[in-house]
Amino acid sequence: MTPQDWLILSLLPNLGPRRLAMLRAKRPVWPQGWLALLPEAPRRMLRLWLEQPDRNPFQSEITALKRWLAQDRNHHFLHPGHPHWPVLLDEIADPPAVLWAKGDLSALSPPRVAMVGSRRPTRDGLNNAAAFARGLAERGWCVVSGLALGVDGQAQQTALDAGGVSIAVLGCGVDVIYPPRHARLYRRHLQDGGLLLSEHPPSTPARAAFFPRRNRIVTGLSLGVLVVEAAHRSGSLVSARLAMEQNRDVLVLPGSLHNPQAQGCLGLIRQGATLVTRVEELIDELEHWQANPMLSFPQASGGTASATHASSQAPSSSVSSDPLLNLLSDVPTPLDALLALTGKDVSACQLRLLELELEGVVAQVSGGWIRLASLA
Repeated sequence: MTPQDWLILSLLPNLGPRRLAMLRAKRPVWPQGWLALLPEAPRRMLRLWLEQPDRNPFQSEITALKRWLAQDRNHHFLHPGHPHWPVLLDEIADPPAVLWAKGDLSALSPPRVAMVGSRRPTRDGLNNAAAFARGLAERGWCVVSGLALGVDGQAQQTALDAGGVSIAVLGCGVDVIYPPRHARLYRRHLQDGGLLLSEHPPSTPARAAFFPRRNRIVTGLSLGVLVVEAAHRSGSLVSARLAMEQNRDVLVLPGSLHNPQAQGCLGLIRQGATLVTRVEELIDELEHWQANPMLSFPQASGGTASATHASSQAPSSSVSSDPLLNLLSDVPTPLDALLALTGKDVSACQLRLLELELEGVVAQVSGGWIRLASLA
């Protein structure tokens, strides 16, 4: 399959990442096999593109892809089968269909650890993030995070300062600087051998709904996730739960019993996350991953090594009995109302909504969450 083919697949309507991963696991022949497997709406669109090129509904996107790749040698378009496609993503149930990249693809070569935490960390939290990022960089590891304020930015800044490698996964197009306060850090990734990644096409503006989706890529790219500092209701706990679902190691810095910003970390430890206090302990915990020859870096076989695993992790396409889904309709329901109706805590509810969104059955809109029409 060509990059253009993968772009078309990523643009087909009503085809969430989980459903696409399940179809990929069947290894269908292009395009006949895909046409046989796709639901009606995306099948009709793909057939139109294949059989009536003069009515190509994706021509503007194809033109934009060609223009993007021609603009700069550091512009890339990654897809399964690409020499630099991160095969670790194929170990999760909902990998992105494609990745737009800006920067140095060799940043994907070292082993990777995600670092996440509070956007309003304490001074100790910032110092701890810097110490671990520096230690990882000095030992040849890549730091992966989301370029957010607080712990994320501190970790990525320090990794680059130490001469190491950093990958930033964005909730917008890779040519969009967000948050604006990290404009310098964004540019440093391009100047100092880092890499910017996004599943969204260039020029896509940042949206709140994109950031939870972005987090699954941050954790999916990584061998393990280090939570540096997180309050009881921190969004970092969603990343930690995603990592657990992806069968990634979750490692936690303990923090003070009296620090509100550490309560989420303490909760993760009670749930079985691994407490670490030194970089060496973190690396020791991840040694079992490095022993797996299928996960050597970089990967050149993208997409085939673990298709069976991805299929086994993907949920059933039938979710009609899900209690949360049954509370939704075409009228937006606010998150607070869903919390009250289900009794779930914030991170558990947000995680389930994200899973349903990635299956293509719900969407976040102004005013809350809605249920999408059936794909039957």
